[in-house]
Amino acid sequence: MVRILVIDDDPAIQLLLKRTLATQGYEVFVASDGLEGLEKAKELTPAMVICDWVMPRLNGIELCRRLKTLPDLSTTFFILLTSKGSIEDRVEGLDAGADDFLCKPIEMFELQARVRAGLRLHQLSSDLQQQKRLLEAELAEAAEYVCSILPEPIAQPSVQINSRFIPSSQLGGDSFDYYWLDEDHLVLYLLDVSGHGLRAALPSLSVINLLRSRELLQVNYRQPGDVLRGLNDIFQMTQRNDKYFTMWYGVYNRRSRQLVYSSAGHPPALLLTPHSPQDWQVNALKTPGLPAGMFPEIEYEEDSCYISPHSSLFLFSDGVYEVHQEDGNVLGLEQFIALLKAYQLQPQRNLDQIIAEIQAANAHPALDDDASILEIKFP
Repeated sequence: MVRILVIDDDPAIQLLLKRTLATQGYEVFVASDGLEGLEKAKELTPAMVICDWVMPRLNGIELCRRLKTLPDLSTTFFILLTSKGSIEDRVEGLDAGADDFLCKPIEMFELQARVRAGLRLHQLSSDLQQQKRLLEAELAEAAEYVCSILPEPIAQPSVQINSRFIPSSQLGGDSFDYYWLDEDHLVLYLLDVSGHGLRAALPSLSVINLLRSRELLQVNYRQPGDVLRGLNDIFQMTQRNDKYFTMWYGVYNRRSRQLVYSSAGHPPALLLTPHSPQDWQVNALKTPGLPAGMFPEIEYEEDSCYISPHSSLFLFSDGVYEVHQEDGNVLGLEQFIALLKAYQLQPQRNLDQIIAEIQAANAHPALDDDASILEIKFP
């Protein structure tokens, strides 16, 4: 049975509304002032509250404002009873969260009609909230699955790799991987699919599975440009698939210490090489190339560099630096590079320190996009 809470300090109004609404099949409860009404609303979680504007201890406006901040009562339909007729008063009520108004003296047929209309809207809001919760649960499960297939850290004499993946509330298309092609060649890559949600996450998972199984035909996995070309051919945008992705792919030869790399519209990898314990040179490793999936028959350029001992390479998605701060500005790549240089000077380094800095700079409780980062140390 639908619950309705009537809050009014006039016993006659209480009785009138309770009898009228009970005859319509509703379960009606009453309270005599705002504070009592607040406690009963928390206890009963009614579908609707009909509340007088002017009451002792807590007026209707303040009561409405408090109720609408409570998650369990955010969809409760709130009707204010008022003898105030000015536009300013109604604006004040709407700003507090009121959903409808009834003027005194109350006309019973109008009351019944507004109650029916309000309960329909409450049901619609409740259904939307339930769908939102289900979607959030599905996205959370998908984020857990993405985390479960990401690689474990590597700690070897020739290379050490750590990573962090912080999914956004909407789940984006970040993913990454690293593994040995053979005893000398190490693959490193990170990709970011456009958009959010499951439709963005699924292509990124497909790329990981495709590369791990080495099912790209006629592709040399030691040549990054060839790998990007093969992925671009397979993941072309169509009318049914509007997703494309950026990607950075590199292959490191631990004997020659050469890193060969190519990029498809992705932010540069950053190579930090020590000149002295307090001075780090930063090289942005990037080649020209459009995101994979945009246009067919694209050739991707390659470049290479020598990795000096004690260098560190960072791969990341744009979610780590496209962070909106409290002042309205975006953190930006330059500030992120400065953050990495300061991080390199720490005697004990852990990627959680970088993630903490990013989250502290963010103006919102959750990041707007997935944030992924890999740290590859070359002893």
